[in-house]
Amino acid sequence: MTVFVTGGAGFIGSNFIFHMLAAYPDDRIVCLDKLTYAGNLSTLESVMQNPGFRFVKIDICDRAAIYRLFEEEKPDIVVNFAAESHVDRSIENPEIFLQTNILGTQVLMDACRRYGIQRYHQVSTDEVYGDLPLDRPDLFFTEETPIHTSSPYSASKASADLLVMAYHRTYGLPVTISRCSNNYGPYHFPEKLIPLMIANALADKPLPVYGEGLNVRDWLYVADHCRAIDLILHKGRVGEVYNIGGHNEMRNIDIVKLICKELGKPESLIVHVEDRKGHDMRYVIDPAKIHNELGWLPETGFADGIKKTIRWYLENRAWWETIISGEYRNYYEKMYGNRAEVQV
Repeated sequence: MTVFVTGGAGFIGSNFIFHMLAAYPDDRIVCLDKLTYAGNLSTLESVMQNPGFRFVKIDICDRAAIYRLFEEEKPDIVVNFAAESHVDRSIENPEIFLQTNILGTQVLMDACRRYGIQRYHQVSTDEVYGDLPLDRPDLFFTEETPIHTSSPYSASKASADLLVMAYHRTYGLPVTISRCSNNYGPYHFPEKLIPLMIANALADKPLPVYGEGLNVRDWLYVADHCRAIDLILHKGRVGEVYNIGGHNEMRNIDIVKLICKELGKPESLIVHVEDRKGHDMRYVIDPAKIHNELGWLPETGFADGIKKTIRWYLENRAWWETIISGEYRNYYEKMYGNRAEVQV
């Protein structure tokens, strides 16, 4: 089969590509990525020469270019990771989130309708459900939890989800949606909590924590997320939403203290900063549906996963130091010049 992976130069998308190339060596994987600030082509360097892999620099909002690529490659499956995803950036500039996350999704689905596919999968987020109170540990997000967004980012993702389900009902497009909890692991962009704290701690820089750091998130190791999407693509029911959670509830402040302990750094590096506007207090997913239907459970507990993640950042300093310096933005031009795409 030919599988399109949009946003494949990003954190979760790249890990998914690695998973799929290893699990299905006879399939063709085509990575579509605009290479915005969070897309890093060097992440895919190890697979660029794989005969079953192709990279295309493209904007999913560019309808003509997307249609040309669909006509050329005739994909069987489309997995859409492409999204603006940083909440703070969405508060500062909501417009780009609406363009990419909603209109880009529409373009992809219109192409799927026009050229035909076996499955369109939308990678979404538990943030579409809003948040849960800290004093109700018995409450979890399920697939039946009403959408109740808090930020322009989550509103754009919820809008895309509704559009995907509308295309299924109106046009019969074979779709599935997954909503995941916070991912962590290799190749996580250094603006996010865990890699930011690791990088700052290693440099003995302040570790900024919003408010008191009491916000709770359900953490999912990225490899477990990739396995779940794979299962949904091959065994999930069309027209269904599947929540993917890690069963790893952690307060932000406790994660930062754990990173300090693992790296042998003092907690005095922690500084509390003004809280984010509309900051959700608690996200926790009940993954019972994907477990009962598809047999999925997370394999990586947080205690092991965070050690593996810290070790990866220690062993791959050049990757994230290049990002922090800004040099990674020059990688594409340095390696490939002004060619519209890279095909191998």
